[in-house]
Amino acid sequence: MYQIIFNRRHPEYRANLAGWEKSRAAYSGGEEYIDSALIRHISEIDVEFAERRRRAYYFNYPRAIAQRITQYVFATPPSRHNANADLVEDFDRSGRRTDEVMRQLSTLLNVYGRAWLWVESPSFEGNPSLEEARETRLRPYCRAVSPFDVTDWSFGDDGRLQWAVVNEQVYCNDDPFGEAFHFRRVRLYCRDHWRIFEKSSSGCREICSGENPAGEVPLIPVTEPDGFGLFSRHWFEDVVRISEAILNNESEAQMNVVKQMFGMLVVSDAFFRGARQLAGKDNTGFASTVARSAAIVESAEEKGISRYISPGGVASSVIRSENLALKKELYDVVGLAVQNQSREAQTAESKEWDFQNVCQFLTARADILEQAELTAWKLMNRFDPAVLVPEVTYNRKFAVRDLTASISGLLQLSGLNNSEEFSRALDQAAAELLCTLAPLGSETRNRLFSNTNSNKQ
Repeated sequence: MYQIIFNRRHPEYRANLAGWEKSRAAYSGGEEYIDSALIRHISEIDVEFAERRRRAYYFNYPRAIAQRITQYVFATPPSRHNANADLVEDFDRSGRRTDEVMRQLSTLLNVYGRAWLWVESPSFEGNPSLEEARETRLRPYCRAVSPFDVTDWSFGDDGRLQWAVVNEQVYCNDDPFGEAFHFRRVRLYCRDHWRIFEKSSSGCREICSGENPAGEVPLIPVTEPDGFGLFSRHWFEDVVRISEAILNNESEAQMNVVKQMFGMLVVSDAFFRGARQLAGKDNTGFASTVARSAAIVESAEEKGISRYISPGGVASSVIRSENLALKKELYDVVGLAVQNQSREAQTAESKEWDFQNVCQFLTARADILEQAELTAWKLMNRFDPAVLVPEVTYNRKFAVRDLTASISGLLQLSGLNNSEEFSRALDQAAAELLCTLAPLGSETRNRLFSNTNSNKQ
């Protein structure tokens, strides 16, 4: 009867599942991902490809990019004025602070282009006191959820979620002397109620249900508007594709180095025929496979001289140069490239353009996270009115400028005009530059600017 709830998949979920799985594998890295991403070329025999696969290593650029965006956004912690201190320190009821949960959401958004915030409150009976509620942590909480877990959903005519399905893999090991087991569980959230279903070997059944005190589906969809909002694929899939090209190029470059060290044996055709006749008499083996680990046979009309050959060093250097170019393009396409290979060779105009490129990218991400977190606080307030909705503000000033050039420019400007108003504006610009490097509290910031203004009077 309830089997359909376990099999529901939203069209967006079905369309993006393969890409999400590939992005997850690339972010995770490791031997399993190398085995799946390494490409075997046509002329490569089993033994050679097996050796190349064992030697392969992976520069995990996808994870570095996803984490770097998050690190930039949270380099200055968000401000949460009037936030509940307990919730700030334990936002997901598992010990993670609010910043940590939002970092998870940011990284999920980087990797998949879609993520969710899940707001819940533990069930309880009776009317516990404030002390009992604090000891047992009977309060709302919020968790970051990957797109794999929310399998289907529906929006109503008002643009709000009408219902959503959350899949869970439950591992039960409560009894240390009993056998542990896994089972599937599905939560159906509607605006006015919720239901939990469980699937085991005996079938699917509803195990519990209840009213939804929030009055709305406690899931917050978070997407990149430039991706799914335009019905396009997520940019991280291109990151993975370029990263796979670097992986395969680097693997070939490594094997070229091995070939240069050991070389390949070339023997004359006459020697080969004699060896084969000898092998037929005393069962002595002689390799005749064309591969790096075997011999290549030449006829007497050719050189006819037994020797070792190996690829030149130029081949490896060309591959490494190609990988450096791919890495540069990788960061440039994502929007994280701040400079060219040589900072000195860059013009002031291109530096400023790169700065604006990175800042706009990070500012857009801060807007998305700020709105998602604020919505989560409002949902928790619906579960428990004692939870105040704080003023949430994310940093939108990112210190990615060339510090030396900025200071030099301010010093040069100081000699253009000696008026008090112009000098005051320069001092304020210098103070703003200081704030981007070392974020200051509002009191310190106001005192700094007031001292700056008073010194000019």
